[in-house]
Amino acid sequence: MASPGAVNGAGPQPPGTAQEQQNTCQKAHKPAASAPISALPHRGLGGRAKPRDNGRMQEAQKQPLPRADSAMEAVRQLVRPDLADVDAEIRRQLHSDVVLIDQVANYIIASGGKRLRPVLVIVAARACGYEGKDHIKAAAIIEFIHTATLLHDDVVDASALRRGRETANSVWGNEASVLVGDFLYSRAFQMMVEIDRMPIMRILADATNTIAEGEVLQLVNCHDPDTTEDAYLRVIHRKTAKLFEAGVQIAAVLADQPAEVERQLSRYGRHLGTAFQLIDDVLDYSASPEQLGKNIGDDLAEGKPTLPLIHAMRQGTPKQAALMREAVEAGGLERIDEVMRAIESTGALQYTAQLARREAESALEALEAVPDSEYRQALSALARLSVDRSY
Repeated sequence: MASPGAVNGAGPQPPGTAQEQQNTCQKAHKPAASAPISALPHRGLGGRAKPRDNGRMQEAQKQPLPRADSAMEAVRQLVRPDLADVDAEIRRQLHSDVVLIDQVANYIIASGGKRLRPVLVIVAARACGYEGKDHIKAAAIIEFIHTATLLHDDVVDASALRRGRETANSVWGNEASVLVGDFLYSRAFQMMVEIDRMPIMRILADATNTIAEGEVLQLVNCHDPDTTEDAYLRVIHRKTAKLFEAGVQIAAVLADQPAEVERQLSRYGRHLGTAFQLIDDVLDYSASPEQLGKNIGDDLAEGKPTLPLIHAMRQGTPKQAALMREAVEAGGLERIDEVMRAIESTGALQYTAQLARREAESALEALEAVPDSEYRQALSALARLSVDRSY
């Protein structure tokens, strides 16, 4: 992760006034050459190499931590044939006789993104020794659910930019975005039925319900400066981490793993997803729009009290706390410079990043229940990637 830096000026502001966004809440570099996974150092997040069964700990200690982009590419190379099958399955399942559905769904699916969630499903299934084909459909299901939440999120948040492109609601309108999101949800459930494993249907049904609860909790917290750290963590556990958890859990179910392995993989996904969202919160105040693919300060503009703001209000001077309370209540970016100075002076970005690192360490600990293999090493690399990134 890039070290947090100051934001000079407000940056580009998303279309729509702060009042419009408030009303929405109130109403309801070039990649480095990749290395094989087995060559990536098995390190803790604090920089110390952890013990390895193959006796190469000293070699690992001498190697630098891989760049985030090269680490992700190494993981992708490991499962490249499976990922090609996932892409083919996604495109096959996206087809509809309704032209608008094809247009909107293909636009959002083709708009890039890390595809981290389907990669996690594939790698976790292989780490569990799965040799069938249903993990391909399961990975596509997870991506469809995630994409549906993005379509709905962008409407609720009145967002105009995602992954460096106009959002679907900016191009086709809110109605089309909501309805195509519904189509993706329903298609995901059709695909679950095709897998025909009741435990998987139960996991994913519970996950989608939990995600919806998280969305509503976030709406309740919108423009509320009294949101606590615990309340905020409850939101991201439901809204973000739950889908990570469900993805790796269904991989364990597909491979008929013992209950303890399934439980530990679920822990891994939950902690990794939490770390991932916390770093997103840091990047919202420290990355460039080009790196992030959206406007800097979007969370503040939407009146969302994320952890950097919550910590800064808690640790800042009375004057700083009052300033940030007003900024959260009003939304918008009019006082972004003052807010950034308060965030920096209270160490809020460092505090949030450190919490993310603890979550990633917990994810790594959970992997001890999984037999050692290049796929388990890939899961470890993904946990480190969740915090060692600048996008």
